[in-house]
Amino acid sequence: MKHALTLAWRGHTSPNPMVGAVVVRDGAIVGEGYHPCAGEPHAEVFALNAAGTLTEGADLYVTLEPCSHFGRTPPCADAVIKAGIKRVFAAMVDPNPLVSGNGIKKLQNAGIIVEVGMIESEARELNRGFIKRVTTGRPFVLWKAAMSLDGKIAANSGDSRWITGERSRKEVHKLRNTHDAVITGVGTILADDPELNVRGIRGAVNPIKVVVDSKASTPPTARILKGDVPIYIAVTELADRERMNRLQDEGATIVMMPAVDDRVDLKALMIKLADLGINTAMLECGGELSASMLKAGLIDRGMIFVAPKIIGGRDAKSIVEGAGIEMMADALNASNLRTRRFGDDIALEFDFLKYEETVDPS
Repeated sequence: MKHALTLAWRGHTSPNPMVGAVVVRDGAIVGEGYHPCAGEPHAEVFALNAAGTLTEGADLYVTLEPCSHFGRTPPCADAVIKAGIKRVFAAMVDPNPLVSGNGIKKLQNAGIIVEVGMIESEARELNRGFIKRVTTGRPFVLWKAAMSLDGKIAANSGDSRWITGERSRKEVHKLRNTHDAVITGVGTILADDPELNVRGIRGAVNPIKVVVDSKASTPPTARILKGDVPIYIAVTELADRERMNRLQDEGATIVMMPAVDDRVDLKALMIKLADLGINTAMLECGGELSASMLKAGLIDRGMIFVAPKIIGGRDAKSIVEGAGIEMMADALNASNLRTRRFGDDIALEFDFLKYEETVDPS
């Protein structure tokens, strides 16, 4: 099963889950596969085909319950039954209501022995985004930020390159490569003009880009508009029509969103991203948007890179801004704090909501 999990991580599958499968006969692996992308055959099919006639009486290890319904491809449960598999070990039940135990029942009704729950926690971590989207109607959001020891993200002049070292920046590119979308705010576009793409990784897949920009203030010359991946600019009715047209001419898709206090309704935006099939999103932005996302309860996990530097300055930008809280009792508490080292920098990783928890998307 651990090998199946390793295989699964190779896929870029949204809106589908990442799945790996291994066929074992007489204690040896005779076939393996993973789901590469939506529309392609699922992991079980690749593994069964690789095993050929050796599937008869063999065991199948799969990181997610085999599907039982027709989507873009036929049901995997039918293929498993046809292949003559004797036992199926599934790491977890599929949380998708279209499956959710039906695949297991179909296999059992065909006389196949099914066991569920082998290293389930690792399997849930693998598909944290898929689980979050199909159970809550929102993507799993990782908040990434970089700051000095005193919590600053830039000098008082606005200069922010570079707070962290090269190894931290390489890790950020790896993170982008594993997320479906990257979200930023127009303030970051105006201050830093970032590309927010993946560099230095062979075979990388660039994430979709999303800009929260209530008034369509993103310059048509912004570097984030370059490249061949979709870019969505979330605006409100306050946006100027001519500016929106110019951004569309540069290849951006304008997404008109409802407003809350004259700003993009972030909860509605997350639902929109889930509707687009985005399982995981990486938030890279300034202190204002970070504060708004935190206040709205839309961040699931944080990864904060801390550099051994002191910047100072009462007007220097901080990692979280906004109005803040008045009483310490109202502070937002993180859980499951972990640390990692990247050269001289330390990354703090932590969680806010358990992604298994159902949240009312309204």
